[in-house]
Amino acid sequence: MTTPDPDPDRRPPEDVEDLDPGLARARTALAWRRTAISYAALGAALLKASPAVGALVLAGSALIWVAGRMARQHRLLLVTIAVTSVAIGALVLALLARSALPLR
Repeated sequence: MTTPDPDPDRRPPEDVEDLDPGLARARTALAWRRTAISYAALGAALLKASPAVGALVLAGSALIWVAGRMARQHRLLLVTIAVTSVAIGALVLALLARSALPLR
C-alpha cells in the first residue's frame, strides 16, 4: 500500500518548461536571432532587384538582432514603437495612393 502525498497540491509538472523555465528564455533568444538572420537573407536577395528596399530590409535585420539582445521591457517598447511606426506608414501610403488615383 502506498502512503498518501503529504502535500496534495504539489503535482509533478506536466511540461519540461515547468521544470526549467530557462529553456524558454533560450528558445526566445534563438527565435530573435533566427528572425534577424532570415531578414538579412531576404535583404541580401532583394539587393539585386531593388537596392533601396534590400538596404532597408538589411537595416531592419540589424534592428531585430539588437532587439533580441535587449532586456525584455526595452524589447517590448521597441516592438511597440516599430509596429506603430509601420502602421502609421502604411496608413500614410494608403491615403497618398488613394488621393493619387483618379475618381470615377
